[in-house]
Amino acid sequence: MAPPGLLVAGASFLAFRGLHWGLRWLPTPELAARDRWQWRNLCVSLAHSLLSGAGALLGLSLYPQMAADPIHGHPRWALVLVAVSVGYFLADGADLLQNQTFGKTWDLLCHHLVVVSCLSTAVLSGHYVGFSMVSLLLELNSACLHLRKLLLLSRQAPSLAFSVTSWASLATLALFRLVPLGWMSLWLFQQRHQVPLALVTLGGIGLVTVGVMSIILGIRILVNDVLQSRTHPPGPGHEKTRGTRTRHDDGPVTRDNSTLSLKD
Repeated sequence: MAPPGLLVAGASFLAFRGLHWGLRWLPTPELAARDRWQWRNLCVSLAHSLLSGAGALLGLSLYPQMAADPIHGHPRWALVLVAVSVGYFLADGADLLQNQTFGKTWDLLCHHLVVVSCLSTAVLSGHYVGFSMVSLLLELNSACLHLRKLLLLSRQAPSLAFSVTSWASLATLALFRLVPLGWMSLWLFQQRHQVPLALVTLGGIGLVTVGVMSIILGIRILVNDVLQSRTHPPGPGHEKTRGTRTRHDDGPVTRDNSTLSLKD
């Protein structure tokens, strides 16, 4: 009999793939029609980020013992949330492989592989769920990043909504991405003699990878959205500038998700 976590992950995989398929039947904003697949993909990613990020924040607030004992202390539903995220990352990876070339998405696929490997440890063993819940706090920042990219796709930059989203992306990157990554790195270092070497190595690789790419992403957003906008304020021809900036900022396919196109 398969562990319950695997069944939840499988159901989550089917649900997110079904959500992406169902979005085909809904209208895409006219300005984003140039890349309908990316719009659908980002909408699915936004849904997962809101679900997992809010769930992790609420769970850690209600059950602080998950942070006090990241290995054993967790309610049963926390394992379900981690398994749902495993299913999402598998579904998103399948979507990327189906619709994009490996050369354009290798960084995101490598990120997904690391994340699935780490979260699957909690799903299969029933341990380290609290540690995984802390890692899902990063999805609160991912939600802002997905919304920022959706605004870029719909050519809403520059605009008040885009400016607010950019600043929210930077703020949540510091609070819900870099701070949790720092806490997890410190905990893993302190517990290196109690945690199996294979898990320390796997966790260390994941934390370093996401941490470095998070810093790079933050610098890119700061430069592209804040510094350049102050240096080159929108003028009479800002409509053309919007389209050019959208392509220059992220390219026609890559996303601001958890790696260079950061998505956690």
